[in-house]
Amino acid sequence: MPCKHGAAIREVRPSADGCEECLNTGDTWVHLRICRTCGHVGCCDSSKNRHASKHFLATGHPIMESYSPPESWGWCYIDEEMLDFTGRQTPHPLPRYWR
Repeated sequence: MPCKHGAAIREVRPSADGCEECLNTGDTWVHLRICRTCGHVGCCDSSKNRHASKHFLATGHPIMESYSPPESWGWCYIDEEMLDFTGRQTPHPLPRYWR
């Protein structure tokens, strides 16, 4: 069954150039994810802090996008469904996407 949370997808402005929480604490991350509801940038589940998933748990915002160009996939946390953001990726200002 396809994801039913497409209405939550918005064009967003990134909250930070890297994982917002990791930047604040001086920590590192593996890959970045961006919330397509509000623009929060968090680290992926392969990172030790898992801030993108924590953002979902705190807010209920269902859709995240990989913020590691040229990747163009997303994920619906609620439906556990992959999404295709080809041609609709959120632009990333930095040439390097992890630390």
